[in-house]
Amino acid sequence: MTDLNAFREETRTWLEENCPEGMRNLSFHWEDAHKIYNTDVAEVWRERMAAKGWIAPMWPVAYGGGGLSREEAVVLSQEMGRIKATAASSGMGLTMIGPTLLEFGSEAQKQRHLPSICDGTIRWCQGYSEPGAGSDLAALQARAVIEGDQFVINGQKIWTSGAQHADWMFALVRTDPNAPKHEGISFVLLDMHQDGVSVKPIGLISGSSPFCETFLDNAIAKREDLVGELNKGWSIGKRLLQFERSGIGGLSGAANRKKVVKTNPIADLAKRYVGTSNGRIADAAYREKILKQSMTEKAFQLTTARVVQENQSGQTPGATTSIFKLVGSTLARESAALKSEIMGIKGLGWEGEGFDSGELEATRNWLNSRAVTIYGGTNEVQMNIIGKRVLGLPD
Repeated sequence: MTDLNAFREETRTWLEENCPEGMRNLSFHWEDAHKIYNTDVAEVWRERMAAKGWIAPMWPVAYGGGGLSREEAVVLSQEMGRIKATAASSGMGLTMIGPTLLEFGSEAQKQRHLPSICDGTIRWCQGYSEPGAGSDLAALQARAVIEGDQFVINGQKIWTSGAQHADWMFALVRTDPNAPKHEGISFVLLDMHQDGVSVKPIGLISGSSPFCETFLDNAIAKREDLVGELNKGWSIGKRLLQFERSGIGGLSGAANRKKVVKTNPIADLAKRYVGTSNGRIADAAYREKILKQSMTEKAFQLTTARVVQENQSGQTPGATTSIFKLVGSTLARESAALKSEIMGIKGLGWEGEGFDSGELEATRNWLNSRAVTIYGGTNEVQMNIIGKRVLGLPD
């Protein structure tokens, strides 16, 4: 414990001295992350954290990580939270393809790709869903044909988050069209900066365009960027989804959340828009709704923290991640809906006078929250996985 206390003091001092003021107290939706990280102050912060290996604090030092223990990583997260420091880098490199390469990648692939994730210089996107293969992902038809030492890929991917900003894509492609549906699929990595790749952002009802259509017309992936075995990519693709759902469901870093929250944002909102009576929210029905939502959210946070702490290996759990994705995404959607309901007509503003910035943001958050129960696997898909893989129910 003495060593951990010493690490905490050293970490606190370093963060105080090195985290720029411009990277503290920031609040933004993931859709706007590219705006935050494409600034000079963000680059300074990224370089300083990368030099410490703290962009990926628990990854091996050999690949640019920090080599920290879980306990040390928790301390680092807590100390960053103390000064409200924004993560120096974010995205699918850290949360999805990086962990997948650590588990399934060759040593050459780890050496080639992980350092650029650890220093935050390369951004990744996911090439999974297709117009005819969303929830039924194994129906994908993007075709990859081997020609010499490379794959030539043709097809279309859709809902590729952040593709317009990405440098690389990890993708599932069909390499044996005659094999059963779940076989004949390979997991490949490809450079987005090539003539065979074109990206078209999709405008959403929320007013943003975080998702894209991606067209692959004789796009090239090198044979050395085949992850795992040829035609055996389905298992790797499913494992990556568990990493993704772990993040959406709150398992990533859940054990780090030990701050005491003294206020209830939803209750504070209700006091403003509904009013108070004798110090309480005036409407009894809203008091009950807020109490139920707050208790469920707190129970979920405590459960995720417990699961992470009990998982001594530090690895992402398997099929049980679907439980947390299902519950976490549903809670996020219900929270946004309750906030808009409490605000009444003020929670429906889109633009113009009569609405402040918080009210306009609430409308967009409500619309964005509808997507959380869809991306990363719909709620229906999660319930099927839970039924089959967790509960062992028959098909």
